[in-house]
Amino acid sequence: MHADTEQYHAAQSPEDRRICTLLADAIECALPEAENKVWHAHPVWFIEGNPIVGYSKLKNCVRLLFWSGQSFATPGLTPEGKFKAAEARYTSAEQVDTAVLSRWLAESRDLQWDYRNLVRRKGRLEPLTSNTR
Repeated sequence: MHADTEQYHAAQSPEDRRICTLLADAIECALPEAENKVWHAHPVWFIEGNPIVGYSKLKNCVRLLFWSGQSFATPGLTPEGKFKAAEARYTSAEQVDTAVLSRWLAESRDLQWDYRNLVRRKGRLEPLTSNTR
């Protein structure tokens, strides 16, 4: 895990730090090939330069965001924004269903939309994988 991500965790309240650490450990385990860095002030993991998953502290929760989450078959994520992102929100570490999280993380590798080239394509999002819905 990147040192900036560890600093991000250290700045959180004890309960939010527990959530962030649980999420980071699961992400690191499931996506060992992903590059982690703090991007736009939040921990994000990238595969080949494409943002896959990250989380951020909101006012009342920690939000887990999958950039291609609307394409996942596993239920439990809520659509976020105007593209293909979807989120889950947590106020305690006990709310994180690690079995479901593992399925989302597996899907995040296989179902990707090309966010890396979104600006170059003037806001047009294209699939990176053939099985993206």
